[in-house]
Amino acid sequence: MKTIFTTLFTCAFIAVNAQFPAAYSDQITSKAEIDELTRAYLAPQRIVWITSDTLVTGSESLLNKGNSQAYFGRQPVCKIINPGGDRSGMILDFGIEIQGGIQITTSLSNRVTPTVRIRFGESVSETCSEVSPLGGFENDGGATNHHAMRDFEITLPGYGTLEIGNTGYRFVRIDLVDPDTYVAIKEIRAVAVYRDIPYLGSFTCSDVRLNRIWETAAYTVHVTMQDYLWDGIKRDRMVWAGDMHPEIMAINRVFGYNEVVPKSLDFLRDHTPLPAYMNGISSYSMWWVIMQHDWFMYHGDRTYLEKQKEYLLPLLEQFTGLVNDTTGKEMLESAGWLFLDWPSSTNKEAVHAGLQGLMVMTFEKGAYLCQELGEPEKAASYNKIAMLMGQYQPDPGTSKQAASLLVLSGIADAKELGSEVIAAGGPENFSTFFGYYMLEALAVGGYYTEAMNIISQYWGGMLDMGATTFWEDFDLSETVNASPIDQLTPADMIDYHRTTGMACFIGLRRSLCHGWAAGPAPWLSEHVLGIKVLEPGCSRISIEPHLGKLDWAEGTFPTPYGVVYVKHTKNKRGKVVTEFTVPEGVEVEEGTSLRLVR
Repeated sequence: MKTIFTTLFTCAFIAVNAQFPAAYSDQITSKAEIDELTRAYLAPQRIVWITSDTLVTGSESLLNKGNSQAYFGRQPVCKIINPGGDRSGMILDFGIEIQGGIQITTSLSNRVTPTVRIRFGESVSETCSEVSPLGGFENDGGATNHHAMRDFEITLPGYGTLEIGNTGYRFVRIDLVDPDTYVAIKEIRAVAVYRDIPYLGSFTCSDVRLNRIWETAAYTVHVTMQDYLWDGIKRDRMVWAGDMHPEIMAINRVFGYNEVVPKSLDFLRDHTPLPAYMNGISSYSMWWVIMQHDWFMYHGDRTYLEKQKEYLLPLLEQFTGLVNDTTGKEMLESAGWLFLDWPSSTNKEAVHAGLQGLMVMTFEKGAYLCQELGEPEKAASYNKIAMLMGQYQPDPGTSKQAASLLVLSGIADAKELGSEVIAAGGPENFSTFFGYYMLEALAVGGYYTEAMNIISQYWGGMLDMGATTFWEDFDLSETVNASPIDQLTPADMIDYHRTTGMACFIGLRRSLCHGWAAGPAPWLSEHVLGIKVLEPGCSRISIEPHLGKLDWAEGTFPTPYGVVYVKHTKNKRGKVVTEFTVPEGVEVEEGTSLRLVR
């Protein structure tokens, strides 16, 4: 199923199943690892800036569709001219954030191999920055080459094509370095690298803004599905266990099964020999257990689950030693870095409260997996620990992160904390990562309308700032008088990307495409469309819509048996009428007032 974003990817693809001559077969095909990813070429959508009309000529020709082929003859070209020592250049906008590089095809220049400086940017501001001498950890306004090169000089061939770059970006700035020369460029194309997979899940409703948020969330996680499931495509091109959970929940709802998930879960397992904790964070090993449970519930792959047993059972046993036998309080001080998310990291009491809830969830879901793995005694033991821990009720204070985990674990009252803490102030103190759990906790308390309002305000606030993917960090209050990321910042406005941020994502170091921010996609599917998984492999589901102020909503949900379709419409009396189709093998829970359509 296509979204508004996939219409940009209409170019030719490189085949990955090419046949080699027999003489080379053993040397190449038996030893090579075939790339799982696809490449597509995008022409620039607009010219953001040029030095001047006299120093950069013919730039509009770059907006035409290219063909990667240099040509000796008359043709439209863009010339970048340096009449003296000053550098001339331009900024291009490819219209959407992608992972990949650029392809530059040159024509005739007065220097055979001119040198240019390339600066990739997730914002226009980033393309105008210098590399931070502090690595971006201090708010010095600089960007960084951490994880991926985004600022460097290269030499272009004469009458040739060069591909360069491997990062996350939407904008590119190109400056001619050589003095007293010019470069003639026939075309510049973005090379988008992504998994060519169908959007099996979908969501549309009477609120256009929510539709765009769902599409952006789905695309955000799509573009992070590279060789592994990365957290970000500019920075944090790594597998982070805790960050993966909202990403996996989005993948389940949008794409269904994809091998990048078990591949990434296994990478974490294989690179974290016990008693170590994944990514050095005890809570991230807890998230690994929870992800194994949720992946099994959606896909029912018992063969894969059995492969985890040798690691899963000792890990759960390791966690039992971190619980007070009398009070049920977690004792994680000796178990690595205590962490929920960055905005809550300085609130020690909140972190402990949240970890209490997370451990209860870990033991409950771990117990379920043990039962499925034929370990009933272990299952009973871990359920008993979860019940003991559930009796200890820490105070989350005003932390929405801690309150959400206490609600989701069943420790705290969903109505009380939902109203007094999580929904208080709307999107105030929301975070892109834990925002998913805040929304989930609001749903437990029945605050569906409040949650949809927050989605519209908070994630929609990124769209208002020019986002085409959702960000590593976002504070809606900092957007007052801030310039959108897709334009040069006027002198009387705030440069949002350069001057805001916190913790490890200060200023331009911050990633503007982070999979952990994709939470609205699974939330809208589960709670507005109302499709919940009740048995492993989606063999039994329930359909219970919550439209709030919406007039209608419809969409699809991928299962191992095929795609579920639902449509909910309010009639004149305000009653929701539901139509649905389910594939053979999927049972819908009885008692739900629905109309089956074949």
